[in-house]
Amino acid sequence: MRLDALEIGKDAIIASVASDDAALRQHILDMGLTPGTEVTMMKYAPMGDPMEIRLRGYELTLRRADAARIELVDVHDTDAVAAANPHREACAHPALGEGVTPRGGKMAIAAGAPIRFALAGNQNCGKTTLFNQLTGSNQHVGNFPGVTVDRKDGTVRNHPEATVTDLPGIYSLSPYTGEEVVSRQFILDSRPDALINIIDATNIERNLYLTLQLIELDRPMVVALNMMDEVLANGGSVDVNRLEGQLGVPVVPISAVKGEGIDELVEHAVHVARFDERPGRLDFCTPDGPGGGAVHRCIHGIASLIEDHAHASQIPVRFAATKLVEGDELVISALHLDKNELDGIEHIISQMEEESGTDRLSALADMRFSFIEGVCQACVTKPHESREHLRSVAIDRVLTGRYTAIPMFLLIMAAVFWLTFGAVGAPLQGLMEQLVGAGISAIDDALTAFGTNPVVKSLVVDGVLAGVGSVLSFLPIIVVLFLLLSILEDSGYMARVAFVMDKVLRRFGLSGRSFVPMLVGFGCSVPAIMSTRTLPSEHDRKMTVMLTPFMSCSAKLPVYGLLCAAFFPQATVPAIVSLYVLGIVVGMVVALVLRRTAFKGEPVPFIMELPNYRLPGFKTTLMLAWDKAKGFVTKAFTIIFVASVAVWFLQTFDVRMNVVSDQSQSLLAMVGGFIAPVFAPLGFGDWRASCALVCGLLAKESVISTLTVLLGSSSATALTGMFVPATAYVFLVFTLLYPPCVAAIGTVKSELGGRYAVAVFALQVGVAWLVAFAFHTVMLAVGVL
Repeated sequence: MRLDALEIGKDAIIASVASDDAALRQHILDMGLTPGTEVTMMKYAPMGDPMEIRLRGYELTLRRADAARIELVDVHDTDAVAAANPHREACAHPALGEGVTPRGGKMAIAAGAPIRFALAGNQNCGKTTLFNQLTGSNQHVGNFPGVTVDRKDGTVRNHPEATVTDLPGIYSLSPYTGEEVVSRQFILDSRPDALINIIDATNIERNLYLTLQLIELDRPMVVALNMMDEVLANGGSVDVNRLEGQLGVPVVPISAVKGEGIDELVEHAVHVARFDERPGRLDFCTPDGPGGGAVHRCIHGIASLIEDHAHASQIPVRFAATKLVEGDELVISALHLDKNELDGIEHIISQMEEESGTDRLSALADMRFSFIEGVCQACVTKPHESREHLRSVAIDRVLTGRYTAIPMFLLIMAAVFWLTFGAVGAPLQGLMEQLVGAGISAIDDALTAFGTNPVVKSLVVDGVLAGVGSVLSFLPIIVVLFLLLSILEDSGYMARVAFVMDKVLRRFGLSGRSFVPMLVGFGCSVPAIMSTRTLPSEHDRKMTVMLTPFMSCSAKLPVYGLLCAAFFPQATVPAIVSLYVLGIVVGMVVALVLRRTAFKGEPVPFIMELPNYRLPGFKTTLMLAWDKAKGFVTKAFTIIFVASVAVWFLQTFDVRMNVVSDQSQSLLAMVGGFIAPVFAPLGFGDWRASCALVCGLLAKESVISTLTVLLGSSSATALTGMFVPATAYVFLVFTLLYPPCVAAIGTVKSELGGRYAVAVFALQVGVAWLVAFAFHTVMLAVGVL
């Protein structure tokens, strides 16, 4: 029997995993689907595909087509009672230098000298929460070298000499996704002084798979055993002393959410870094292991053969040997092996396969999981089914139920928009408008009383303050939207949405994993485009990047809010929501076109963990809100400030640098006059509208600041001189669909190259003009215009 035919509520043992795609097969094995593993069929998505299974204590989703690659034996009813293991009493945790016997131990870094840590772990293990506990507000965001994967660095609290880099959440160091490659190369190339590996103690078997690979990198390392409070609360325990001895690295029990054990973790991390204490063991295969020790002999034979090459390439020998068994092209290339050496390595691996009776990838994954199973049997008392898991199962009956999943998703998104534009965002926006207005009036009065030159006063009040202030008033709405999207992601709901929507997105040439970047695109296109690096396929990644800008980013909210409030005062929220819906619909149509033209072929397999639902940490959520507010204000006082000053200058002076009394004689009118004919067929051929759209390419908020400067006000009265309700809506349609800001286009260039950046720009200009023209034509035909 194959896994796709297993009935709900049945258990079975995996017999084999077949696939023509070696990278996919490697990924399936790395996720724990190795021969001999018991799996339980949990349920199917509302549309019948993908499916959810349980193995090794966690839930995993995959499509039926991928499940058909997995052969099963010993099908039986689900075990009613989990296998018991002996209870272990908690014991005192060893102090520094106790419990493990590290290699090294000499003073490598003088007291007070800089120390660099790398924080690594699986997704959904509390890594971001730990990073915030370690650094507080002493952090900044950048990019990893050569790529635009988001990189956070921070200074460790009470240790000004120590910095920590938060690596992307990954499951393995195999190069299946871009983030796995980035994390691996950062450790190998940047050579941090120590690694902090955070693992989820409630799912220790799954998390230790990455731990073993990190240990093979032969860097000083400490393991942070997170969520130990949940393990103990649910009747489980971990013999930390014995676990340290088995792994050969310090292990510190912590609760990142509660801040427990953080100081001890830092002390151990600083100690192993300063004294260059490397793992006490690198070898997790035994001479009498599976296949009579065939894997052991294979790895050690390859290690002895490549030792000189590994040292020359500065790649740890054990890590290089295991990656050669996997056929890792990046490592093969870095080692510069000649043909004879490659042939010799292939002979060793083939001999191992013959002796063990299994293929190389399965043998290596089985070696790691066999070691992990032995460790867990010796050190871990598994808790009974946790309250968190029981709660997640109950919630999933509604949020991923066959008949309730889609309605609940629509209801949740409706609540997000209602809170953003109504119950929470609107009152805060009104308050911000009053504060900004009062500030501008006070500065205006002060400049008048001081007798400031009228031109300078106009620059300050009508240019800078009016432009920047009109955008700042929308700060509360944008922060609320980002906050709500972050809560959905951190709670674990986003993964469920991807599970539910996978079959729908597959019709458009995408996988369910593409849904998360596009949903993040409602907040900001830049991080949304960056987050496509989590997609394992270049096909999916490129197509998702092309479609994400059609999701209306929060920077367009000020434009929607101003024009909808002015022209649709009785239906402001429905008008705004209609624009969001239109963006989704147009994106779907474009996806269908791309699937049949530039992106032919099927999306990659959908394999994803479903974490337990968790309440996002209050501190983490507040820090996110602060980051978004700080980023928005920074943009207001940089890009929008410059744009406002430029627009003021161009609309104040003519070609002879004389102050104009009529804006139609200004430099800006002359520039806008060249562009206006392009928009005339859309119903807004006014040069001021054209200039606002051009300035919007710098930052979408600049559309409002430009109109405010040009009209002298952002009131409904001022806007009615340029638009009527129908043309205002067509203008909003064009604003919705035309290219995102220069930062987003720059991100596309960094991610995919200049050709794709030009393609995204041209695609969106063309689509925006055609859709806006269609709306204008229909309105003319029905007599609205």
